This record gives sequence, structure tokens and C-alpha cells, in this order.
Amino acid sequence: MKLLTATVPCYNSAAYMNRAIESLLTGGEDMEIIIVNDGSTDDTGRIADEYAEKYPSIIRVVHQENGGHGSAVNAGIREATGIYFKVVDSDDWVDVPSLQKVLSLLRDMVEEGTSLDLFIANYVYEKVNEDKKKVISYKMALPQDKVFGWDEVKHFRQGQYLLMHSVIYRTKLLRDCKLELPKHTFYVDNIFVYQPLIYVKTMYYMNVNLYRYFIGRDDQSVTEANMIKRIDQQIRVNKIMIDCYDIMQVKNKKLQNYLVKFMSIIMTVSSVYLIKEGSEESLKKKDELWAYLELKNKRLYREITHCVLGRSMNFKSKLGHHIVKLGYTISKKIYKFG
Repeated sequence: MKLLTATVPCYNSAAYMNRAIESLLTGGEDMEIIIVNDGSTDDTGRIADEYAEKYPSIIRVVHQENGGHGSAVNAGIREATGIYFKVVDSDDWVDVPSLQKVLSLLRDMVEEGTSLDLFIANYVYEKVNEDKKKVISYKMALPQDKVFGWDEVKHFRQGQYLLMHSVIYRTKLLRDCKLELPKHTFYVDNIFVYQPLIYVKTMYYMNVNLYRYFIGRDDQSVTEANMIKRIDQQIRVNKIMIDCYDIMQVKNKKLQNYLVKFMSIIMTVSSVYLIKEGSEESLKKKDELWAYLELKNKRLYREITHCVLGRSMNFKSKLGHHIVKLGYTISKKIYKFG
């Protein structure tokens, strides 16, 4: 059995997938790398097969019809033999010294019989044409270098929430919680770092910059233009998260508080892009989304709309919409989001 499975979803990734794969190969035989060729029409499949032929004990390839990022992650979870599981997108990569430290820690924990559900590390925005890198660190929010539970979690600042880039799950936990991401849908990473959390009992945070998140390609899903164009998919993800479980029934108050704030951010993202699109249809979709939340979970609706962020998303005036857009522009500059 492998220590860590890294799934690399690939769709027409021939131009840049090598960097992700080569960085993961430095983990040696502790690693299982599953390249999921998600119906590519370029040389992605050929490149993947060449890697598998060269590194047969480390790399496996799954060729499938195009199903989108979520479908590729599902395939990785289904095929994984590693004790732990991580997603590395094909245009990103991992820091080699950090990977060695992470693997050493996970290996020690397995040998000692320590139960660990979630491993967390920092990630770095590798933005095109920017020399200064933005590191998302959790050192003020989480205990360092120890196994801990939700009761020991501190305060997460805006822009500091757990993303797919920062997490490594125990593979069995993902299967036990029956995580199944929707096909042909962008932004499913929000479900990936939300649905499993109520199953997480033990965590470990290492203050290393493991994941390098490349941002700046025009075709990336998180550009503003693409977020607006694909807003219906963002709304779909938002509704799936609302339907996952009742946050207000979560007994641990630290975990409940985190989930409420994270849901508030997702609701805000959906609302902001609908407001920025600005058509009557989009504004109606925004109102319908908030009505959906209220219908499904009145307590959660009241909790989110009670805070300033939630209230601002429902300003009806043009001035209110302008305030929302201005606030989003400022936050984007600070946190590099989108």
C-alpha cells in the first residue's frame, strides 16, 4: 500500500502537465500518482502513458470520457491505494523539500499507529508577472506540529479558509463520507473542502509551503470573465453545499462556526458575480439563491444574513451594488482571488 496518492486531473494539459508530475515523482515509492486523462484531444493521453511506462510502480493512468474536474477527482478517489489522498491540478505543482517533510511525517504517523483524518499545509499563489508570491499560511489559525481537534482551532481570517490546495485527506474518510463530485461542473473544489469536514476528528498542520497554485492563464476557471460565464455552475455547487447537511445541527461549535463562515463566503461569491453581470435575469437568480437557502435552512439563512457580509449581498439599490463591487475589487487585490 502506498503512503500518499496524488491525483492529477488532466484535460488538454500537454503544454504544462510535466511540471506537476515531475514535482510529485520526487516523493519516490511512497507516492502513487494517478493521472486522469479526462477526454483530452491533445497529447495529454500519450504523455501520461509515457510516464506510466517509465515509472510503472508509481504512476497509473485513467483514461475516461470527458466529465470535468469533479469526475476526474472521483476517479482518483475510486482508484487510489494510498492511505492519504491529495489533488494536484495539472497546471500546479508541489514544492519538493516540503513534500519530503510531509511524507516523512505521514510515514511516522502510520508507523506509530496515529489516526489522522486531515493534514493541512500552506499554499502559494504563483501569479503570472508577479515576482512577490502570496503565501496563504494557517499559523495564526491552527496549532502547529501536533495532532489536534476542532476545539483547538482558532480564528480563520478572510481569505484564509481551507482550499483544495491546502488539504490532504485520509482516503478512507473520503470514501466513508461518500463524496461524489458532480460531473461537467466547475468550482467543485468547494464541495471537496466542505462536505468531508464533519467526518474529520483529527488534524495536523505543518507550516510549510507545499502547494504552488499557478494563476494567470486566460482559460482558468477562476478568472472573472469565466466566473461570470459559468455562474450557473457556481450556483449549482452552492446549492449542493446547502443540501449536504444541516450546519446548524453540527454539535462542535468551532466546526459549526467555520462552516457557517465558509458558506457565507460561497454565498457571497455567487452573489457578487451575479451582481457584476448585472442583468435582470442574474439579479433574479441571486434572489432565488438566497430564497433557496432560506427555504432549506432558515436558521442558517438568519445566521448568514445577520452578518454585514450577508446583508450587503441583498442590497437592492444601485449604490448597494456598487459597494459590493468595490468591496470585491479590494478583496481581490489583497487575496489574489480570481
